[in-house]
Amino acid sequence: MIDKVRKLLGLSSRKTGKKLILSVEKLESRVAVLENGRLEEYSVERKSSRNIVGSVYKGKVKNIEMGLKAMFVDIGFEKNAFLHFWDAIPAALDSGIEEIDRRGSKRPRKRITVKDIPSIYPVGSDVIVQVTKGPIGNKGPRVTTNLSFAGRYLVLMPFSDRSGISRKIENQKERERLRKIVRELDIPDGVGVIIRTVGEGQRARYFVRDLRFLLDQWAQVEQLIREELTPCRLFGEPDLVGRTVRDFLTEEIDEVVCDDRAATERMIEMIGQISRRARNRVHHYDGAMPIFETYGVQKQIDDAFHRQVWLKCGGYIVIDETEALVAIDVNTGRNKGGRDVEKTILQTNLEAADEIARQLRLRNIGGLIIADFIDMKSRKDQQAVYSLMKERLNCDKAKTHVLPISQLGLMEMTRQRAQESLSDTIYENCPYCGGRGIVKTSMTTSVELHRTLNTVMRKYQDSIHDIRVILNPGVLKRLKEEDEESLVELERRYAGRLTFRGDPTFHHEKFVITDANTGAELHT
Repeated sequence: MIDKVRKLLGLSSRKTGKKLILSVEKLESRVAVLENGRLEEYSVERKSSRNIVGSVYKGKVKNIEMGLKAMFVDIGFEKNAFLHFWDAIPAALDSGIEEIDRRGSKRPRKRITVKDIPSIYPVGSDVIVQVTKGPIGNKGPRVTTNLSFAGRYLVLMPFSDRSGISRKIENQKERERLRKIVRELDIPDGVGVIIRTVGEGQRARYFVRDLRFLLDQWAQVEQLIREELTPCRLFGEPDLVGRTVRDFLTEEIDEVVCDDRAATERMIEMIGQISRRARNRVHHYDGAMPIFETYGVQKQIDDAFHRQVWLKCGGYIVIDETEALVAIDVNTGRNKGGRDVEKTILQTNLEAADEIARQLRLRNIGGLIIADFIDMKSRKDQQAVYSLMKERLNCDKAKTHVLPISQLGLMEMTRQRAQESLSDTIYENCPYCGGRGIVKTSMTTSVELHRTLNTVMRKYQDSIHDIRVILNPGVLKRLKEEDEESLVELERRYAGRLTFRGDPTFHHEKFVITDANTGAELHT
């Protein structure tokens, strides 16, 4: 089914023509992943707000909340980090695996539960934690005691004796080959590793080299744990350039282009430690135009971050981020189609599913997501949209979970939220509308002004007869052209005189009522 869907959408059955475009500037660095010229992933890192997800800290337990089953840990930030009891259970102690002592006899390992956590980490005790979710809004970071260090092909877990293989590697023969490699690795006792998806098809020597690097990294952290005072950072995730080499640069990437010579040389050096042949794919860009404009990235970024995103078929999706969830609405728009209405709806929904999965990655949207697709009568069509969505979400590095389309035509999904969405990083609430996206109409403001004038003139009818109103010119135009009679009626009723002055600096909804003779404010 998925092959037919791909053909209908004009999608290639295999990923080709992938490029990494890096723009490194003084204030921020950006990386874009292009697939056949189409923007698929986009990341931004600013000097003033480095990503702390993955960083390891030595913190101190400040207080324990039994009702929340959580503790708050001081790791040196303004807001204390949140550590749930489940995230504080040492993975190695809760594995349920029998431990073999030096004499060779087996003894069952005690299972740790959440009830034991307050005694393991009492208030005032030091604790080593790793950030799993950065500060979002007014919430502090979320942390765990189960540390993990990501390498190129392996993830090292120093407090876990479990080893495994990424679930995204589905080929059983390959999984068996990788299991054999893991068994032959010289892994210290009490340490676990996971083979990353990028390790598929790689030779054993790459894993040996990666393991050695990660063990050296952990040894440095262990030394800092003994020497440094609380609170302090023990390990920081690489910057955007370093993470790009580690996470993005796979065999699927045909070319890497960077506009900063120092960053380019640094990448070549880092890649050379992994694969000398791959260094030839990294190039320095020194053109006159900005690199994102040369490769058509900037226009795609500008188009992708609108509230309304158009689809090739003429339909469009509308994305609204709220505090609790993200709502996405699918509309046919200009795609009226021909006689076959069901085919038109399916085409629109399929393109919408493809675009929604892309938008989640581009905007780094996380949490609960509800997509309202156009109603489809055929269960087969609903399954086609669901299958495409699942396939496109498989490309996402963040953990996702999606449910089939419900009877109401809604698709519910969740996406791992490790940090604020890109829109929160780039944009802030409009100071004019206060983030609502709308302002009151001139008529609404005129009605409120009339109501207020009626109250003020009744109150001061015996003492103040000349009243001045200062307001936005747009509302003043409305008063002159359409509401003049009602203003004359107010003057006649209270034996007063009204004068108006437009001020372009005034908000569309704001007006000030003053005594025309003294300038004293009567209402603001």
